[in-house]
Amino acid sequence: MLSGHNAHPGENPRCQHGGCHGCRFIRFRPGSRLLPPRLRLDGGLNSFMTVSHPHAALVLGGARSGKSRHAEKLAHDSGLERHYIATGRAFDDEMQARIDSHRAERGDLWTTHEEPLDLVGTLSSVDAPGRVILVDCLTLWVTNLMMAERDVEAEGRALAAHLPRAKARLIFVSNEVGLGIVPENRMAREFRDHAGRLHQRMAAEAQDVYFIAAGLPLKMKG
Repeated sequence: MLSGHNAHPGENPRCQHGGCHGCRFIRFRPGSRLLPPRLRLDGGLNSFMTVSHPHAALVLGGARSGKSRHAEKLAHDSGLERHYIATGRAFDDEMQARIDSHRAERGDLWTTHEEPLDLVGTLSSVDAPGRVILVDCLTLWVTNLMMAERDVEAEGRALAAHLPRAKARLIFVSNEVGLGIVPENRMAREFRDHAGRLHQRMAAEAQDVYFIAAGLPLKMKG
């Protein structure tokens, strides 16, 4: 609910549904009819309203860049009930040790869900107001889809389409793999291309996009 008619002169309308983390309201004329997000009001008015709730963030970076740590900080700072969707699979002892280490670092304040393939389905089942869901990471998910011979492009479109419908705050972590040399084999090149297109789709829907290097965040959107 908006309280634009109750706002003091000069103030922007306020969101009244409580627990809103990311609504932005730009002042509109009293009595003006509210339209869907990002649409300009009728009648030649020069004011408009944008709504970015639920909130989604995309955190990109290279290996050991600090991207997961930054994403976990965003989740912690939200003050919401924390859920973690892990897409990684333990194909060997080294990967299992990494998974166990990450789980231990997160501690008991997270509810962990492991899902290598059906990411949209798991997001939908965990989705609820008052929650923040961190997905780590999208590039491992792309790898799993390719190994399972799934339609990676269709899965990526479905994931991006989920963002505007979500009730929870969403944070996605992914490896930026397109900054190096061109891979020498076909599968690696396809992986790079799938990841790049997925990042573009997710960045278009997310309210905040970060690039992390050497533990330092560069905010590219939001």
